[in-house]
Amino acid sequence: MEEQELIAGLRAKNRGVTEYLYEKYSRALFGVISRIIFDKDIAEEVFHDSFVKIIQKIDSYEESKGRLYTWMANICRNSAIDKTRSKEISQSSKTNTIEDFVYGFESNSDTIDHVNAIGVKELMKELNEEQRFIIEYIYFKGYTHSEISEEFDIPLGTVKSRVRAAIQVLRKNIDSI
Repeated sequence: MEEQELIAGLRAKNRGVTEYLYEKYSRALFGVISRIIFDKDIAEEVFHDSFVKIIQKIDSYEESKGRLYTWMANICRNSAIDKTRSKEISQSSKTNTIEDFVYGFESNSDTIDHVNAIGVKELMKELNEEQRFIIEYIYFKGYTHSEISEEFDIPLGTVKSRVRAAIQVLRKNIDSI
């Protein structure tokens, strides 16, 4: 089915087109979510909610701004990020470590993603303890700068400075891996 046909069918609330959409895109969209949320049950819940949102909001899709898949993937990605920032998830994930992230990433990803994960642990070893802590919480646990500042009583400016310094170290060392 062509993209234009798919969009028209979804806007017409055609059940067959909705089933086709699910059949064709569910694995890819679930993959977008499961790269952010490693708990399969929660990822499935977010996927279900995202799929319903896609069907309900199809009229807001603007073809001039991008392809349908990109729009759907953004809905899924944003829903997953929102879920990780929810109190339910942020409270349960505060005990995860970088190793949990790396091994979860490797076990939930396709081959192309294994290549992206290679060297993450080694790169993180190049950071000092303060930088590693900040990067782990922001990029792997989904905290915002403000959340880290509030929860760990670190001035917001210090959090931002440590992020910048850590990114500089990571950039410098990425070629050596």
